[in-house]
Amino acid sequence: MRIRMLVQMPNGASRNGRPWPDKGESAELPTTDAAHLVASGLAEEDTEPDPPVKPRGRRKASAAEEE
Repeated sequence: MRIRMLVQMPNGASRNGRPWPDKGESAELPTTDAAHLVASGLAEEDTEPDPPVKPRGRRKASAAEEE
């Protein structure tokens, strides 16, 4: 389940050794963990789709790389 944090977790707080997302950031969590955060008022379900990823353009090889 994707959630958006409504609060800033304290410095040093972590989940499974990884820092929590900042306030306003989204994260994908197991449904039970996410539902607990939503029920506690610490997060809300994030139903917005991910922003589109811009395709990386191919860079032109330099003359040195062509040799």
